[in-house]
Amino acid sequence: MNDIDAIEPTPAQFGNLQADESNGPDLNLDVILDVPVTLSLEVGRARLPIRNLLQLNQGSVVELERGAGESLDVFVNGTLIAHGEVVVINDRFGVRLTDVVSPSERIRRLR
Repeated sequence: MNDIDAIEPTPAQFGNLQADESNGPDLNLDVILDVPVTLSLEVGRARLPIRNLLQLNQGSVVELERGAGESLDVFVNGTLIAHGEVVVINDRFGVRLTDVVSPSERIRRLR
């Protein structure tokens, strides 16, 4: 018999579970405030057959499903959190948020 066979397992012991109010909507987020996330903006989407995809080259124009002047979608790590419009700030693009999901709903969607 080797050493592994000689070990006798014992049942795990856990403390009593109690309701914890801190798991509610007033969760302390200080521990994650410095975690980086990816913010991405979506102007629109297009669905096309692979045949058309393979024909794309420099100068090709792809028509998007979203109309001109419609708001764009703002995502954090792939989760929709807002809508906005494109603005120019010192020769760079930016976004002005026009509709933002509530903080509690944003947290719920990120889970």
